[in-house]
Amino acid sequence: MVSVVVCLVLGLVLIAAAGLKLAGGARARAALASYGIRDPRAAYVVWAGLIGAELVLGVGVAVGSTLAATAAALLMAGATAAQVGAILSGRTGAPCGCFGAKGTIGRASAGRAAALAAALALAPLLPREEPTTEGWLAVALLGLAGLAVVVLALAREVGMLRLSVAPRGALEIAHEGPEVGARSALATRFALEERHLGLAVFTSEGCGQCRALAPVIAGFGRHSSVVLRTFDELADADAWSAGDVPGSPFAVALDADGTVLAKGTFNTGAQLESVLAAAERRRGAVRA
Repeated sequence: MVSVVVCLVLGLVLIAAAGLKLAGGARARAALASYGIRDPRAAYVVWAGLIGAELVLGVGVAVGSTLAATAAALLMAGATAAQVGAILSGRTGAPCGCFGAKGTIGRASAGRAAALAAALALAPLLPREEPTTEGWLAVALLGLAGLAVVVLALAREVGMLRLSVAPRGALEIAHEGPEVGARSALATRFALEERHLGLAVFTSEGCGQCRALAPVIAGFGRHSSVVLRTFDELADADAWSAGDVPGSPFAVALDADGTVLAKGTFNTGAQLESVLAAAERRRGAVRA
C-alpha cells in the first residue's frame, strides 16, 4: 500500500512538472539558456522532449512501473548534475525551468532534484501489496487531490502568463491613413453631436477577416456615444480616397468637429475597441 501511494505521488510530481513547463511556454524555454541551450530551435526541442518524457514517465511511475521509475530516477539525476554544474559555473539565481518558468538555480533546486532522484530509485524497492477496496479508494482520493493541485497550479501559471503579456492594440502607423490631429473630409459622412465619437470602419468584399468581424463591428454601432459608418472599398471608393486608407480592415475615430483622434489596422474586436479607447484618451487630454 505504501509503495502504491509513493509511486502515485512521485508520478503526479513528474506530470505536474511537465504541465508547468507546457504552461510556461516561451519563458520556460528561455530558462534553458541557464544550462547553455541558447539556440531557439534547440531549446524548443529540449523543452518538448522534457515535457514528453516527464508525462510518459509520470504515468508509468504512477501505475507502478519499475522501468519507468528507474528511467525517471536517471532523468532527475541528470537534472541534479545540470543544476550543480550551473551553480559551479556561477549561475546561481538564474531561472532553473524545473517547474515551468518559475524557480531559480540554487542549492534548494539541486537538493530537490536529488531528493526526487533518490525517491524514484527507492520506490521500486518498497514492499508492494495488493491494496484492499478501501485502500484503492484512498489511493483514488489521493490521486484526485493531486490532480486538483496540478490543475490549480496550471491555472495559476496560465493566468500569470496572460498578465505578463501586454494586449496588442490596433496597428497605428504614422502617414498611413488620415493624420491624427488633422481635420478629415470623412467628417461630412457623419452627423456627430457633442460628446459623440465617429467610428469609420473600412472593409472590402475580398477580405475574409472583414466578413468574420462583421457582427463584432456592427455591435460597436449600438453604443450610445458612438456613430458607426462602414465603407466598402468599391461602393465607397471616394471615402477610401478621402481617408487615404492603406487596406482593410481599418478604422478611424473622429471627434465631433471632424478631428482624427485615432486610427489603425485591426484584426480583432479588442483591437477595434482600442481605437475608441485611444480616441477617448486623446480627446480628454486635448480638452483638458
